[in-house]
Amino acid sequence: MRIDILTLFPEMFESPLKYSILKRAQEQGIVAIVLTNIRDFATDRYRKVDDKPYGGGAGMVMMPGPAFDCFEYVEKLAPSRGRVVLLTPQGERFTQAKARELSQQERLILIAGRYEGFDERIRTGLNAEQISVGDYVLNGGELAAMIVVDAVVRLLPGALGDEDSAKDDSFSHGLLEYPQYTRPEVFRDMKVPEILLSGDHKKIAEWRRRQALERTRQQRPDLLEGDDLTTENE
Repeated sequence: MRIDILTLFPEMFESPLKYSILKRAQEQGIVAIVLTNIRDFATDRYRKVDDKPYGGGAGMVMMPGPAFDCFEYVEKLAPSRGRVVLLTPQGERFTQAKARELSQQERLILIAGRYEGFDERIRTGLNAEQISVGDYVLNGGELAAMIVVDAVVRLLPGALGDEDSAKDDSFSHGLLEYPQYTRPEVFRDMKVPEILLSGDHKKIAEWRRRQALERTRQQRPDLLEGDDLTTENE
């Protein structure tokens, strides 16, 4: 997979991309992540990429010119256009299902905004889908883009090393993840549940399923709305 990120602050990505799973995935050729600075496509000597909004209002808005020129340059760097995504609070909420969907693509082009947002012609002219990482506002789209990259890359074959590692993650089956334990067996009078020490894999799987359901009911009951989970399933 190739992921292009268009941003005004490429330096924000440099450290996260150099560690752990993202670093290994790049080194092994599982993913290529390419950063391009939108400001490099400004046309004046001040490298201006924003201006005051028409109609008045607070803040500044990203101008369409540098964004379009940057995108058109990046688009030609690989044969496939892939999926084009604007990171914006106005977008569709990012979910594990969306991460899985995006991980099936050959290429992603992520566009991270700043200031008060994008000139509307960037949204419409690039025919991009819009994604939001949550119902809150960040200073820019860089952190949101990193969330998308991290969530997508770990789903690529070989990225985690163990192909089963991501299968039981929270949200992978519509539920939060079940409780996990490791050594020591007893820590400060807190014991690992006996069922996990039993070696009975069928009963362990059933216990984990029940725990996942209960945790989801308690912490995210909205995830169960409209689900046809029954007592028999439980």
